[in-house]
Amino acid sequence: MQLKHPALCLAPLAALLATPAQAEEWLHWTDNSLTYLYGQDFTISPEIQQTVTFEHANGWKYGDTFLFMDSIHYNGETDDDSSFYGEFSPRFSFGRLLGQDLSFGPVKDVLLATTYEFGEGDVESYLIGPGFSLAIPGFDFFNLNFYRREADGDRDGDGVWQVTPNWAITIPVGNSDIRIDGFMDWVVDNDESYHSNLHFNPQIKYDLGKALNWGEKQLYVGIEYDYWKDKYGIDDDSFLGDEILGGTDQNTASLLVKVHF
Repeated sequence: MQLKHPALCLAPLAALLATPAQAEEWLHWTDNSLTYLYGQDFTISPEIQQTVTFEHANGWKYGDTFLFMDSIHYNGETDDDSSFYGEFSPRFSFGRLLGQDLSFGPVKDVLLATTYEFGEGDVESYLIGPGFSLAIPGFDFFNLNFYRREADGDRDGDGVWQVTPNWAITIPVGNSDIRIDGFMDWVVDNDESYHSNLHFNPQIKYDLGKALNWGEKQLYVGIEYDYWKDKYGIDDDSFLGDEILGGTDQNTASLLVKVHF
């Protein structure tokens, strides 16, 4: 059979060949990882927990995105043996959208920061506010977001403000590196029974893959430290806080193994 329109027949192939380049224009970088955590001394929820976390981060043409999902498994006597929780956090760069350089001082860019919190139970919330990408010496990156929290449904914790920095530092050690990264969520005001609270959650990780010549930034081992003052917005000094064994302040650490792909 004779092809009367070879250009039309080659067009889909040309489009496929062009796709990677076009994708690079939109997606500048991407990273995915799986983390296993084992820890004890958690409060409110069961004391011993194992967590598997999927994380995705990217930088794209008009901003950046971070997503994580926790699959949490409880050890010991409990009615529920597992739970899940996640956050989807896209940010939109005003500098890129407007085609202008908005940097000043340590500020590299100004963004619209958003987050959707979801999981098992009545936890859905929508967060929105200004975000900043900062250039701070010694840090791989440092972001600072200011959110107004809007709780889904009729529950407390609505209309309060939250400050969220996140960061990463890489420290050379011998023939490998130690990476310290994490975040802090600080809800600065109260709403009825929902109390202001502070959640500080860094990871301290050794690049084992680099040390073993398996490739850098692929396999990490270390710990995740978790400090949460008035966890879930429950005041530790309130009647409810007193009723919870051990109170509502969480101070614990988990063993960590993390694989990037």
